[in-house]
Amino acid sequence: MSHENETLRWPTNLDHAGIVERLVQARAMAEPAGLVEIAGRFTGVETMSAAAIGTNVIAALTWIQEQPEYTAITTQLAMVAMNLKNLK
Repeated sequence: MSHENETLRWPTNLDHAGIVERLVQARAMAEPAGLVEIAGRFTGVETMSAAAIGTNVIAALTWIQEQPEYTAITTQLAMVAMNLKNLK
């Protein structure tokens, strides 16, 4: 599933499962890019608490947003960050 064109209109109603799906995708992109810290933040995301997900998303986004070569990962994390209010 490709989400390359979602920058025009980001989904702002992702539920918990949708958020986890995006973070699994971000982890899958980070691993081959050698972003061990980013990938590690989302290891086990499928069972993380909402608070842990929120903390890890913000920390990862803070680090990666200044790395222009990782735009696809940054986009996924930004999309999730906009939806953190939906975590339950």
